[in-house]
Amino acid sequence: MDMQAQHPEPLIFHLTGRRHGEDLAAIEGLGLRPALLAAYRNLDRVRHDFPVVLAAPGAPQAAQPLSSLVDRLLRDVAPRGIDGERLRRHGLQVEQEIRAAVAAGQRGTLAELWDAAAARLGAREGETLERVLVQAGAALAAEGEVLGCSHDMPPRLLRHAWQAACDAKARRLRTELARLVGRLSDILRAAHIHSQAGCAPDSLKSALGGAHREAFDFDALSRIVGKGAPQDELPAPRRERLERTLHVLESQRFIAATDAGADAAHGFGFADCASAAQAFRARLPALAELVRAMSIAELEAAGRYVESEHDLFFDAFDQHQLGADDLARFPDYLVCIAPERNDAPENAMLMELLSSGMPMKLLVQVTDLLEEAAVGVGHYAFGVRSARLATTAMGLGGMFVLQAPCSQLVAMQAQLARGMACHGPALFCVYTPPVTPADPVAPYLSAAAALQSRAFPAFCYDATAGSNWAERFSLAHNPQPEGDWPVETLEYADAALQRCSELCAFTYADFVLCDPRQAAHFALVPRQRWGPQMVAAADWLQLADADAARHVPYLLAVDANDGLQRVIVDLRLMQAARRCLLLWHRLQEHGGIHDSHAERLLAREKAAWAGSQQPAAAAPAAPAAVAAEAATAVAEVEPPAASHSRDEAWIETARCPSCNECQIINDRMFTYNERKQAYIKDLSAGTYRQLVEAAEGCQVAIIHPGKPRDPNEPGLEELLARAEPFR
Repeated sequence: MDMQAQHPEPLIFHLTGRRHGEDLAAIEGLGLRPALLAAYRNLDRVRHDFPVVLAAPGAPQAAQPLSSLVDRLLRDVAPRGIDGERLRRHGLQVEQEIRAAVAAGQRGTLAELWDAAAARLGAREGETLERVLVQAGAALAAEGEVLGCSHDMPPRLLRHAWQAACDAKARRLRTELARLVGRLSDILRAAHIHSQAGCAPDSLKSALGGAHREAFDFDALSRIVGKGAPQDELPAPRRERLERTLHVLESQRFIAATDAGADAAHGFGFADCASAAQAFRARLPALAELVRAMSIAELEAAGRYVESEHDLFFDAFDQHQLGADDLARFPDYLVCIAPERNDAPENAMLMELLSSGMPMKLLVQVTDLLEEAAVGVGHYAFGVRSARLATTAMGLGGMFVLQAPCSQLVAMQAQLARGMACHGPALFCVYTPPVTPADPVAPYLSAAAALQSRAFPAFCYDATAGSNWAERFSLAHNPQPEGDWPVETLEYADAALQRCSELCAFTYADFVLCDPRQAAHFALVPRQRWGPQMVAAADWLQLADADAARHVPYLLAVDANDGLQRVIVDLRLMQAARRCLLLWHRLQEHGGIHDSHAERLLAREKAAWAGSQQPAAAAPAAPAAVAAEAATAVAEVEPPAASHSRDEAWIETARCPSCNECQIINDRMFTYNERKQAYIKDLSAGTYRQLVEAAEGCQVAIIHPGKPRDPNEPGLEELLARAEPFR
């Protein structure tokens, strides 16, 4: 008998989302969670990446996990033998106490939290133990603030990493400014000494100093050394230029003159895009004036300033002449947008900031990956306005993009530091789960589940890392990135208390099961109603439409008593899971995993090879036909090189991925053909610099700038060196 005809309720629920009959039960109040998360009910007793301790300025890493610091401490201070084991056990107890305190909302430095935890243990087990633990804590390798995996951790961690990058820039710039100020001051001082004013008696007396002043007749000395001295050794225009330049260098506000004197300097941290953009634009004239002054000071210090050549250039120098290298010498602007203000009017210009090239580092926190679509009732938006922000920004090119759940930020510190140090804009898109009393899953676990389920994959895109996607894009921090879903072994006891194990995938539907708000998309099926029409959700997604229509997807879950259950999933949620998988496949292709072009070429090459192994008499035309087809495939993926000279500017149009980066630079020089692939329309519509910048920004390195048309274009020597790899 057809099992679906006998028990149609699961299929009806799957198709409609409505429960009929008594065979299905609602999951509200059952404390269900995905089976693979059963072992992590109390995270306070599990050693993981959090809490973390912020490192001191200048440390190689912005933060270190508490567990790593405790391990290092116990290796250093715990002796061998029974006493050492006792100390190690108590040290791990202190770590657990700190983890529980941070999870409960307590804040402080590691030293403060360690001493408080040692006091609590000492109150339970004796004052001697407290003294030993406090003494051991004094040897900790870090004393910074302790952060848990909470909603305020990402901005605090990013601000710490950003401040480290700003401090490094400030030290370099402060040293450079001090050197230039010293050189200009020396020029003015030397000119004063050799002038009539410098030979005056009072000047000579102050210059001599010491106990022998009274032994000299400075009036007579002045008449001798001042004979023939000029009124002013410096021409008036040069003196005015030096004094004006020195004033600009000494009065600038972009960095403090000393580490301790930051009050007079500009602030570079903001809470919204509009304020940051307004501050950047308002400061541009002063920034241009400072860059101009530094350039003049360099020339004057080297004795290479030629008024007939340089005056015209510097008189016309303003904010429009500032380049990326000029901006990179100064602190970047950090914008940490509060999650509840993502859609606020003052942040509507976020994409404009990213595409404009301003030196902005922007943090956007995503708190809900299951928001409903604003248009089209009944379909998951899959966090379109937030979860897809990073992929949208990546398509703009020319910037740094990092996406990660908050649970993964510590593991991606190297990428985080690279983003903070990069020239130009950087976007950090972080998923931070909301904290609600009814949520059965801890924030750290919820964030990790978003990563595992591909609901919020971790990736890094660095436009400056290379000329192709293999160098620019990485999915390395995702679990099992080559697969659709991460697969783990689930071990459990069956009804007969026998040990069983099976492979279990963690899917997008498993992630949704962690959210009590989405309980209506699931129904509990009693064990006696389990049947062959029920298929694991990951397997159901692989079925053809006809087969999928005859089966019902389910997830393995555990209840509050750790009993293994099956919950079936409605069609609406499975469609969302399918869309999630489609987005993941696109990211995989960017990361070089299951590349469709390469796989198609490989399949045809295999067919060609197989055809060449057939006996010639059996099918004489077949190998030639297969070889021709394979040659066509090769031509589709990598067309033969055209006969272009190195001096000619051209584009390998057939390989264009339609990324639009060249058209953003100059849409009159570059345009698309009917296949949406770029070619050079009019070389005279742009400059050689734009050609070179387009070649450097091209994702697949298909733009060849050739030689410049205008031999008088400024900066050709530098541009030719940059163009050489692409000619």
